Amino acid sequence: MSSQAVDKFLTEQNKNMETLYKPVVFNNWMSATTGKKEWSEKHEKSLSDYFANFSEQETFNKVISLRKEQNLTHIQLRQLDDLYNKMVKNQLDKSELAETIKLEKEISNVFNTFRPTFEGKEVTNNVLLDILKNSNQNEQRKEGWLASKQVGKKIEKNLLKLIHKRNKDAKVLGFDNFYQMSLSTQELDIDTVFDTFKQLKDLSDEPFRIIKDEIDEERARKMNIKKEELRPWHYADPFFQEAPSAGGVDLDQFYKGKDLEKVVIDTFSSMGLDIEDILKKSDLYPRENKNPFGFCTNIDRKGDIRVLVNMDESVFWATALLHEFGHAAYFKYIDQSLPFILRFHSHSLTTEAIALFFGRLNKNLEWQKRFLGLKEEHLTDEIPAIEKMLQRQMLVSSRWIMTFTFFERQLYENPDQDLNKLWWELVKDIQFMNPPEDTSYPDWASKMHFSLAPGTYQDYLLGELTASQLQNYMETHISSDLFKPEVGMYLKENFFKYGASLHWNEKIKMATGEYLNPVYFIKQFF
Repeated sequence: MSSQAVDKFLTEQNKNMETLYKPVVFNNWMSATTGKKEWSEKHEKSLSDYFANFSEQETFNKVISLRKEQNLTHIQLRQLDDLYNKMVKNQLDKSELAETIKLEKEISNVFNTFRPTFEGKEVTNNVLLDILKNSNQNEQRKEGWLASKQVGKKIEKNLLKLIHKRNKDAKVLGFDNFYQMSLSTQELDIDTVFDTFKQLKDLSDEPFRIIKDEIDEERARKMNIKKEELRPWHYADPFFQEAPSAGGVDLDQFYKGKDLEKVVIDTFSSMGLDIEDILKKSDLYPRENKNPFGFCTNIDRKGDIRVLVNMDESVFWATALLHEFGHAAYFKYIDQSLPFILRFHSHSLTTEAIALFFGRLNKNLEWQKRFLGLKEEHLTDEIPAIEKMLQRQMLVSSRWIMTFTFFERQLYENPDQDLNKLWWELVKDIQFMNPPEDTSYPDWASKMHFSLAPGTYQDYLLGELTASQLQNYMETHISSDLFKPEVGMYLKENFFKYGASLHWNEKIKMATGEYLNPVYFIKQFF
């Protein structure tokens, strides 16, 4: 087929996708900002129409055929690859898809409505989280932790049924299992991801052991028990995702009375990144019926970029603001001459890396002095605790993500094995936690992501690794002072503008001179 014929086909596909895409994101924005059911229903309908576009078998067969053509340009091939990855998952018979959706909705409904029983009465998960965060009563903590896992038993049967169903569907589509399909259609090579994580585990074993010993000594003192008596309910959350605070520093005090809109504008402006136009379109403050979380959306891939947060004068929302505007800057500076399909991030880990880089800045001493107006002498006592807290959190969260990811792969490769045994073997090996005496309960299943967001959890850690690699390159090759226009220029010219026209790892190599390497994450935090 001639290059012109390929371009004609791709032009049509870009037009179809653009027409269907905008209503999806716009309706979602309206639903999140108004809380009105009508917008939620419109979003669901537009989403259904969007996915239906990728289920047409004739178009899919054409994409398969065109990908085999010789002499395709790089831009043509990237678009065809994107279409293939979107379409291959939508080629199942509608009745098969409906069965999977039914199972997912049943499980989702349980997570939304289930109330665990604690001390003889139904409670919310927030009650249990508060106990794990604050209680120093051993039995109360144990009962609270056990209660947080009750939902796992409730959904276990349906979840295993869903996992088998996903695997069956993936095999029909030509994949070994659902997990392999999920990573493959995200352009994630399983061996690359797991070799990277194994390298990270080996490099971080010793630093994590030291930090974990410190945490365990603190927890044992708090609970008035011996270190060897510590069990999963003695940590600050149900899965040991979060690091307990080091030194009890109140970071919120630094944000009282500060104009956070000005802070975020000044931060990005110092790097030559203009986000004021995005901020004006954004929804920044809490109100009734508004989505309580935060996200960034690119409404039309033409510049209508918006951020939703629920700001107050706290470190949490200051971090969220920097994080979401990191996403926004990435979207803004993608080359607008790219076809619609490629006017997006090459992988969620690449935009997540930028968001994480900006979200980390408020733990930076220079940032605190420059943008919060804090004096170094006022921070002398807090600096070691702030640095320790960030190091702790990065170590603890990275080990948790590895535990989740290693388990999820084996879950789909062999869902009939003793999953509870496997779960606690990995928890002990990676998180260095002593399992409970009874490991026959499906504790792992109480983590909602296994059911409702499969094959995505690894992206968080890949984003963290990429953020550290980019920061190291900028500090050693561009400017040791990150708050310079040349830093923003580097990001625009070497990372943002290519959108999805480059594979995510090729983009990292172009920007830093090498493929993703976990050594920079270790160097930054350990």
